[in-house]
Amino acid sequence: MHPINIFLTYVIVGMAAAIYFYFILKKYLIGKFWGALVVGLVGSFLGGVINHFFGTYLEELSKYNDVNLFAALIAALILLWVFSKVSSHK
Repeated sequence: MHPINIFLTYVIVGMAAAIYFYFILKKYLIGKFWGALVVGLVGSFLGGVINHFFGTYLEELSKYNDVNLFAALIAALILLWVFSKVSSHK
């Protein structure tokens, strides 16, 4: 698969996680949507790194454009959850 397709898939997964946390769950995040987007993108790419090292264990999970969507999405959502906890103004 072409590297640009892989890159764009990670970007879309990170954006989807940010949209979910900010617009659907309506979580308070530092930087609002842009903060969520940055953390979602970092989480998505971190999921790709995790997949690279633990891919044999995650091989059974769904793949799209040579990207393990499960690993990318889970890492993005976990980082956004942590970010929302750090951003909490309570």
